[in-house]
Amino acid sequence: MKHAYVYVLDALADWELGHVTAELNSGQYFKRPGGRVPVRTVGASGEPVVTKGGFTIVPDLTVEDIRPETCAVLLLPGADTWQDPRHRPILAKTAELLDSGCLVAAICGRGASFYRDEPVVVDGRLITTGSAGALLLAREVMRRLDVMSGEALEAWYHYYSTGEAAYFYALMGAVSDR
Repeated sequence: MKHAYVYVLDALADWELGHVTAELNSGQYFKRPGGRVPVRTVGASGEPVVTKGGFTIVPDLTVEDIRPETCAVLLLPGADTWQDPRHRPILAKTAELLDSGCLVAAICGRGASFYRDEPVVVDGRLITTGSAGALLLAREVMRRLDVMSGEALEAWYHYYSTGEAAYFYALMGAVSDR
């Protein structure tokens, strides 16, 4: 089984990955009913971290536990603590995962070194966006993983970016024939 790995660290911007993790873990709009990409949290150690929003997360795994063959996507959220040397192992693991074909999606501070003046940047298996790009990141991850039909994905994206009911109905229509 392939997983979505989320690197967790103190002061992580918890709102940045809400859309993508909820959709991958639930699979509610996936092409195949019952399909999902389970989310596993990964820490520098097994010690709990506290997000910027005040949530305490106990990592499921450590960096050493990630295996390329089980990785669908590695999600790297923004955080004020990325400069801490204890996060160097995940950066090395990121390179290994990219080389193995795993998708990597970085948002905000973690994607800053790849910054271009575009809302979202896709370069091969690497996706980056700024802190306001959570929906864009989610859309690109789901597009690259090919888990939703094109019609469902676009309706999902437009519904959550505009709040217009017509897109919700389009989304329900896109998944009703599964």
